[in-house]
Amino acid sequence: MNRAGGNGPRKPNRNDSGRRNSRSAERNDRPHRNEGRDPRFAGGTRNLRPGPQPERSAVNVDILKMGRHKGEWMEIRLSEGLAGAPLQRVTKALPLPPKLISKLLQSKGLLLQGPNLRLHLFPKERAEFLPDWMELNILFEDEFTLVVNKPAGIEVHPSEKGQRHTLANAVAAYYEFSSQELRIRHIHRIDKETTGPVLYAKNEFAHYQYDKAMRDKKIERIYVALVEGVLAQDKGVVDKPIGQDRHHSTRRRVSETGDPAVTHYQVIERFLDHTLVRLRLETGRTHQIRVHMSAIGHPLAGDGMYGGTRKIMSRQALHGEKLIWPHPWTGDQQQVKAPLPDDFQEALNRLRG
Repeated sequence: MNRAGGNGPRKPNRNDSGRRNSRSAERNDRPHRNEGRDPRFAGGTRNLRPGPQPERSAVNVDILKMGRHKGEWMEIRLSEGLAGAPLQRVTKALPLPPKLISKLLQSKGLLLQGPNLRLHLFPKERAEFLPDWMELNILFEDEFTLVVNKPAGIEVHPSEKGQRHTLANAVAAYYEFSSQELRIRHIHRIDKETTGPVLYAKNEFAHYQYDKAMRDKKIERIYVALVEGVLAQDKGVVDKPIGQDRHHSTRRRVSETGDPAVTHYQVIERFLDHTLVRLRLETGRTHQIRVHMSAIGHPLAGDGMYGGTRKIMSRQALHGEKLIWPHPWTGDQQQVKAPLPDDFQEALNRLRG
């Protein structure tokens, strides 16, 4: 196996990993001056609007909270209300889609013996990407989920056959190093030059749950951007459909025949000729923030494709600040914050100076 770097395998950076990292990221993410108070952009998850949550009975909550991960299986000691109940009633209390339940039954991956239930949710899998070793800033990890803070300059996923050194290759290397035999399942993408959290599902069940959560708009992605010019309004909404540019295969543009796209923005800080804004997406179109901010006359600093200049930054000044998602098994809300990368922070320091 080829390993990048030439000096043999190197352990991915876990200094900021897991739940400890999400807390340290909170501490490092100092509030900006003149930060607004629009509840849609507030730091606490209680102020966000994650959409309707599924109603769960007390029995359902019990069965979800009592699950225990053991090897490739989830083992559950059923509560009194379900112990001895027919299998059909037990499966209705699980957060599993019918298609996955059927698959588990056919493969003998769902076993019920009295009050004991076993689910084969964590089978060993073959990674479809070759591993490339590079530093990884892991913001969160458990048996269902991995969240990685993507640096600028690498793609989330190969865009052509044989491409290497993407985030998918780095995650494959991390799984190999940590003896996790898993497929690489990214839930969303961010642009090559954009930084911030990327969410991965670590098994088929989590992948289903996250895909559904994305469709139901229960996964929140909050961004910060440095745009050119001074925004007059403290907050606003850009509601403009986005389609592909007929003259440029990778460029997008506002188009009446495009897909609906809605971006909410709020001013954090104003400078002489730039504005720092926080943005929340209702939709997830390709290049949505870049296209929308350019369309209202405020392209991102450094974003040459959409009219920005590179006087203050050499890449588009866009960073995924926060990711909020429902836990696939319990439904509890999880969140991580990613501190601003150095080049973004240095640009702000120069503007403030």
